[in-house]
Parts: sequence; structure tokens; C-alpha cells
Amino acid sequence: MTLETTNPNCFTYKTDEFLIELLGGIRIDTLDRMRVTIKVTVVNRKHSEHLNNPELAGLSVRHNLDLYNDTQVEKFVRRIAEKLETGTIAFTKAISDITSQLEEYRLKQLDKQKTRKEKVLTQEEREDAIQFLQQKDLLSKTNDLIGKSGVIGEEVNRLLMYLIFTSRKREHPLHIISLGNSGIGKTYLQEKIGELIPEEDKIEITTLSENALYYFGQRELQHRLVLIEDLDGAENVLYPLRELQSKKFITKTLAQKTTTGETKTVHIKVEGPVSVAGCTTQEQVYEDNANRSFLIYIDESKEQDERIMEYQRKKSAGTIDRVQESSIKQLLQNTQRVLQPIPVRNPYAEQLQLPAGVFKPRRTNAHYLAFIEAVTFYHQFQRVERVDEDTGEKYIETTLEDIAAANTLMKDVLLRKSDELTGACRNYFERLKKYLQSANMTAFTSVQISKALRISISTVKRLNLALLSSGYLIKQEGSKPYHYEVINFEDYQQLQNSITTALDSILEQLNGSTTAQSQNEPTKRVKTSRKKSMAQ
Repeated sequence: MTLETTNPNCFTYKTDEFLIELLGGIRIDTLDRMRVTIKVTVVNRKHSEHLNNPELAGLSVRHNLDLYNDTQVEKFVRRIAEKLETGTIAFTKAISDITSQLEEYRLKQLDKQKTRKEKVLTQEEREDAIQFLQQKDLLSKTNDLIGKSGVIGEEVNRLLMYLIFTSRKREHPLHIISLGNSGIGKTYLQEKIGELIPEEDKIEITTLSENALYYFGQRELQHRLVLIEDLDGAENVLYPLRELQSKKFITKTLAQKTTTGETKTVHIKVEGPVSVAGCTTQEQVYEDNANRSFLIYIDESKEQDERIMEYQRKKSAGTIDRVQESSIKQLLQNTQRVLQPIPVRNPYAEQLQLPAGVFKPRRTNAHYLAFIEAVTFYHQFQRVERVDEDTGEKYIETTLEDIAAANTLMKDVLLRKSDELTGACRNYFERLKKYLQSANMTAFTSVQISKALRISISTVKRLNLALLSSGYLIKQEGSKPYHYEVINFEDYQQLQNSITTALDSILEQLNGSTTAQSQNEPTKRVKTSRKKSMAQ
């Protein structure tokens, strides 16, 4: 007899005497047990020679048991024999056959899960992807295509996120968290950039239970992009998520009972590395996770609102070229497919310095250097493939152009890392200063700003208090209601200028030293090969 598994929610097995159904299918994530909800129905044949009592035809018995537990199975067989007035031998054989077929089914399903169904590119698709990656101004052209794929505005954030998603193929992937108020497009941006990544390389998650990450296959998450729609609903999983980001693996030890009733220790291990992306409105709640990630703040300006609404109107009117958007997404997915893991070495790394004032410089410095390598990695079809003569390792090298591009994209990230205010507080403060300057005001009350900026009074009071305690506002003595004044309208611009100056000066020094070195030093022989060989 064959176990019918076409319907995953109800497996069926039929003999001359019984119809056996497994309701709800079977779990495939635990191989040491086989719990099923089983329904046994007497075959509806009133004159069947196999039935001692024809009146039992159509009668059903339901039970929940572990097919690996001999005691449970024996009791169930006896129960069936008593209630349905049948022998035990035939039913015991049926249960044994079902168990064997379930084992085979479960192993096949696990193999399917572990095997990624990677798309096989045609020769034309492969050539088009490689040709795109060999273009000059690759980052600019990539950003342009991202915009044409349906991502409106967010020019820096979208390219930064795309490159971070690309880093999933590397040994040390990068991570990103999108921050901003509710309803401004955090999830939308993450989803749209996620659409440019091949399906086989990403896992999209709405919510996560506390132990969810531990039940992936041991290597199921390796070099994959994990997109978490809402970090606010994943508090219980933040710790294992951090461990997966830092250690590149997570482990859990469980006590489980064997079929003989003995208790044994089971060690579960899930390996990375992975690239993790998530969205949240609560920046301070996820400080530990944020320290391991790039932080981007969604554009909440009126200009961005207008760009998005204009796109929505065109989409509703049917004037958006959906075919073009789809073809662009396919091209960018194919470029991701042809990128191959290869080590990156940065010959300028020892000369690169973070701007002074960056908080938690050790981790930020690691992010800065890793992002430069990610830019180089994306340009692998434009780089000479070198071979380390001592180890035989193939690698590509970072160029000054890669550093310049990384500096441009990371200025806002480093600026936020250098700012003692949270993103929400800084955004409010900049809007406040802009309003006061346009209204030619020096002092203000919370009520005035609440009405002018259309922010709830409780939020305005909380943010004003944070700015007051940080020394960005002063309170006028004796004023009722309280009046506040801004101490320095140029603080953020000064911080921004200092970071830009620091990055530009280091790049200028590198350019100067490279030019001098090329003029004074003799040409060295380097064992190299063209990166195009990776495309073959």
C-alpha cells in the first residue's frame, strides 16, 4: 500500500479493511519523534468478508500518538482491535508500513529544504549581467536602475542598503536597521530593495518566535539575507539574532526523551553567516542590535512625500511602465547571481582613520572598513584578480575610487554615529530650527511647535526635555508657559563639515602618496589574472 501525501494537511493510507488518515500531516523539523494525529475508519462495505460485524462499517477512531513510542503504538493497536472488532496483526503491519513511508517522506522534505533552487541563467542573461557589472560608473548606474525599479527617492539609503544586501555572499556580511516614525516607508524601502535580491538567497519574516532561529537546518541560513519586517514584534529573538550576527552561529542544548523513555542531551547548531535587515520605530530599544548594524533614517521631508504621492498617482493612472520595472528587477537579480565569493584586500586600510568624535569607534571602524570591501566586492568584474604567491589565495584589491564611493555613501551613517542625539530627536531638532528661522522666532513654547509642526504635544514635550538635558536648548527663567531658546543653530552643520573634511583630507593624502609612489618606485611584478575568468 502507498501512503498518499498529495494533501500536506491530510495523508491517507487505505487497506481492504481500513482508511487511515494522518490529520495535519507531520512535522519534519524533529527526527527523533514522529507525533501524528491519526484517524482510523472502517471501510464502508456492509457485506465485506473482512468485517465480523458489518454494522461497524464507517465507524472512526481518532488518537494522538508518537509512532516511535512502542508502548503508545501497542496500546493504540489493542484499542483499535477492541473497538472495531478486528485482528491486531493486519493493523500492526499497516502502522509499520506507514511509519517507514513517513520516514522516507520526511527525509525527502528535509533535503528539499536544504537544497536551494537556484535559477540557472541562460548564456544571454549571464552575459547581460556581467556586461552591466563591467560598466564605468557602476554605482551610479546601479542606483539609477534601483530608482527605475520603483524605489522613489532615498538615493543614498537605497544604494547603501543594496550594497549591504550584496555583502551576504561574503565571509563577514553587513547588517542594516531602518529607523523612522510609523507609516513613513521603512518596510516599503526594505521590501523594494529586497525584491532585487534572488528569491533563493533571502528569507522574509513577519514575526519570529523565541526559538524560531534554532529550528532552521544547520546550514540553511548560510549566506542568506534575513528580512525582518518589524523588529518591534521580534523582541524575544533579539539575543540569538545578535549572536548569529557576531559569532556567525547559534547553539542550543535541549533535553529530550528517546523512544525507550531515557533522557538525552541534544545539541542544536545553526550556522551563518547571514545578513540581517529590519525596521523599527524604537531606536533605543534595539541599541545592542543597532551597534552591530548600519543605521539609516528614512527621509520624512515634504519633498519626499510629494515624490511618493506622485508615483502613487501615476501607478493608479496606469502610466508606470510595469514591464520595464520587472525587467530591471530581473537584471539586478541576475547581477547578484553572477557575483562570486572572493576575498578582498584593502592596501590602504592602515592609513584610514575615522573622524574624531564618532561614538563606539571600534565597531564603527570595523563597519567602515567592511563597507569599503563590500564596494570593492561589487566591482569584482572590474578588478584584477591577484594571487598570493605564499598561500595561493586569489583576491582582489580595493582602489581609491572604492574608498571615495564608500565615503560618500557613509557620510550620513558616520554623522549619525557621531551625534549624541537619537535619530528621532535630531530630526525634530532640525525641523524645529528650520521653522524658527523661517518664522524669525527666537523663543518658543511646546504648544506653538506642536501646532506648527503638527506633532503631538506629548512628543514635543518629551523631545524638548531631551534637548534641554543635552544642552541644546535653554529655558527662559520665570516664563509661564515655559519658553525655550536654541543655543546653536549651526551645531549639526558644523559636525557634518568636520566629518566631510576628515574623510576628504585622508583621501587627498592617499591620492598624493599613491601618485608619488608610482613616480618614485619601480614597477613590481605581480602574479595576476583577469577577473573575467570568474564568469566562465
